[in-house]
Amino acid sequence: MLSYQHGFHAGNRADVLKHAVLDALLRHAGALGKPVLHMETHSGRGRYNLRGEQASKTGEADEGVVALLGAAPWPKPLRPWLSLVETETLERYPGSPALARLRLGDDGRLILFEKHPTEFDVLSKYHADDRAVQVKKADGYSGSLKVQPRKGEAQIVFSDPSYETIRDMDELAEWTPKALTRWPAAMVVLWLPLFKDEREAEFGAYLSELEDGVIAGARWPSPVDKDTALSGSAIVAYRVPQAVRAEALSIASTLNSVWGG
Repeated sequence: MLSYQHGFHAGNRADVLKHAVLDALLRHAGALGKPVLHMETHSGRGRYNLRGEQASKTGEADEGVVALLGAAPWPKPLRPWLSLVETETLERYPGSPALARLRLGDDGRLILFEKHPTEFDVLSKYHADDRAVQVKKADGYSGSLKVQPRKGEAQIVFSDPSYETIRDMDELAEWTPKALTRWPAAMVVLWLPLFKDEREAEFGAYLSELEDGVIAGARWPSPVDKDTALSGSAIVAYRVPQAVRAEALSIASTLNSVWGG
């Protein structure tokens, strides 16, 4: 579907877990001393104005990154990511493409897929003069599987669909084993929403059986009168280094404590 725009939800609690864990992986990859290909199947617009019209309409960022930035002291596992967000400012909140560009630096090459016309246009403008970034208006699942890293490149593949319909889970379920086979050395990272009614449980179990990986999730209290309410967020990551696994689990544990989930 092409109705979803992440600007209404940017910086919320789901983004906090997602971006903090992804930032840990990107920092590790940026320190490898070798070129890195970072690819995304659903890129969004790359940066978000958390003081802008979309974010202000929902106010979700206020319970997420804004609350964490205003707390003192910052929880240790979140400090590297929060420091970067503070430097970039809430008016230029870095989504996953911006995080990748910032953390990978001159050794990074990005291939970003985005089908939504508005999101694609904004993302394209951000990277119009950046020769290290390719922005493609195409289906990220089929398009990504046509790409192979260059010789000597490490590879990160990140998939973060909107989950607007059950079809989103079906498509990710179909794509993930193909991705793991297509890129046997790639670090494959997925974002998974956690719902109060636990509709994602079977899907999460399926993902955990595909290959050894780490699942780092955090929950927060959800309204008692909404069975379908989003009540948490998780990252599923395959083939990431042990140090990143440990950092991801520490981030998730910290957020569970902060949010009281």
